[in-house]
Amino acid sequence: MKITTILFDLDGTLLPMDNDEFTKGYFKLLVKKLAPYGYEPQKLIDGIWSGTAAMVKNNGTKTNEQAFWEKFSEVFGEKALADKPLFDEFYEKEFQNAKEICGYNPKAAIAVHTIKEMEFQIALATNPIFPSTATESRIRWAGFEPNDFELYTTYENIGYCKPNPEYYKELARRLGVSPEQCLMVGNDVTEDMGAAQKAGMSVFLLTDCLINKERNDISAYPRGSFEQLMDFANNIL
Repeated sequence: MKITTILFDLDGTLLPMDNDEFTKGYFKLLVKKLAPYGYEPQKLIDGIWSGTAAMVKNNGTKTNEQAFWEKFSEVFGEKALADKPLFDEFYEKEFQNAKEICGYNPKAAIAVHTIKEMEFQIALATNPIFPSTATESRIRWAGFEPNDFELYTTYENIGYCKPNPEYYKELARRLGVSPEQCLMVGNDVTEDMGAAQKAGMSVFLLTDCLINKERNDISAYPRGSFEQLMDFANNIL
């Protein structure tokens, strides 16, 4: 079946970063913001991880936002829900300093816009564990505008996460295509390659910020840099 739609991961794909360094810096900013309001640092971090795990396990019956806050409020009680505006303010203000932890690759925008000019439908398949404010900020850090993409996922607008293949199937459904018409471009062998393939999609592994925690054999994947991705897209036209 002809590929008509190309999905891009964000973190480590369009937006260069070391995931561990980014997470460390993100938590540092969040702790600094919320500690004055009674959130003990380690308990806060543990609560965020618990909420993230709830999102990863989500099965589509609720949004990831609902899954996160249900779990997070189990840790901190009604206080957490009352303080949600503080978290919103954090993503609008202090979170912006996390840009310094990320890199920037102008070749990402060139590749995406070139591929768009080939008349592929373009969407952003970033793991929806962040609110829209944070996601839209990271899109801009990578050199794009949110409206460059037909669709982008945030924790408010979907009830699945990577590496659940249902996440990819849901994106295809919303884009009005079958999974077999999609190519997923990402840097994570498990979350982007393996999960998208299980959903029925073709894949391209971007190796600039490669993540391969399970040490899988990557030789079978089409892979390489943004230049090689553009060649690959041209070949599948």
